[in-house]
Amino acid sequence: MAITLKDVAAAAGVSRSTASRALSGSPLIAPETRVAVKEVADRMGYRPNRAASALRSKQSHVVGLVLNNLINASFHTIAEVVQRRAAAEGYQVMLCITDADPRREESFLRTLAAHGVDGLIMIGTGRNTAMANALLAEGIGVVNVIRAAAESAAPSVLASDREGAHAATSHLLDLGHERIGFIGGLLSANSGLERFAGYEQALRERGHQVDESLVERGPFDSAFGAEATERLLRRNPEMTALFAANHEAVFGMLPTLVGAGIVIPEQLSLICYEDIPWLRWWQPPITVVDNGAGELGDLAMNLLLQQIERADRSTAPVRTGRAGRAYRVGAQLVLRSSCAKPSAPR
Repeated sequence: MAITLKDVAAAAGVSRSTASRALSGSPLIAPETRVAVKEVADRMGYRPNRAASALRSKQSHVVGLVLNNLINASFHTIAEVVQRRAAAEGYQVMLCITDADPRREESFLRTLAAHGVDGLIMIGTGRNTAMANALLAEGIGVVNVIRAAAESAAPSVLASDREGAHAATSHLLDLGHERIGFIGGLLSANSGLERFAGYEQALRERGHQVDESLVERGPFDSAFGAEATERLLRRNPEMTALFAANHEAVFGMLPTLVGAGIVIPEQLSLICYEDIPWLRWWQPPITVVDNGAGELGDLAMNLLLQQIERADRSTAPVRTGRAGRAYRVGAQLVLRSSCAKPSAPR
């Protein structure tokens, strides 16, 4: 007869749930207990039957991670955090890259539902909220990260984008800059809307109006960053500072500035949104707004695991007739060497 988890737990002198957590490597179990249970399981030749376990518990121990791309450094960090936390709790992660295509996103959501995932974390397009709400109503955990539609019934973990953009723009104003360029995302995205709002608020507080000739908004990709930078440099030779609030655009913006011979910060002060290691190594190192990507991922996993645990304990339907609660992670302005007082126009 096959050795069961119950047999292993009895031989190790622990409960079945403790044995299960110990074998999955959960940090909730003491290291010595994990080692002892694993030794017993190895000695007895125990092999977990994942399919049977899923049928008994009505849990697949699989979670989905749906996001637009892995170019964005924050998305990449969140994916690493989700994978690490999920593994520690005995879950596998199904990673779905949508390229910000709502139809592809919808297809992935259907696939995840068909696989019976216990929950999913979404950095979504905002175009499939009704489907995500339906999954939530069926007892599948759902958490939005960074971007969330107003009609979503799932909890959302958001960055403090407005406050971060306000701090960045205020810093440039404090240095004496008045002609501050802005490269942002589309206003249909939380980050695009809120970062522009922070930029605008800081200018108005100092008595400045937004000059649309200094503003470029567009898709989250490097090609837009290169084109937007070229247009700003051509239209505004008097621009003395630039705030790049569209992270993916930075990958096209920086090479364009180098190609144009712009010397930072002597000719142009620069602040970028979202930190990545090579911005620290750029010459000069670039001042950034750190949106706390690691904390965003951790909080999202905490909320997802809470939902999964509640679903496991109750058969009551999930209430989805109200908007999900939003949680914010604070932003931090990290000062480096890319900003200085304005000098003569280029």
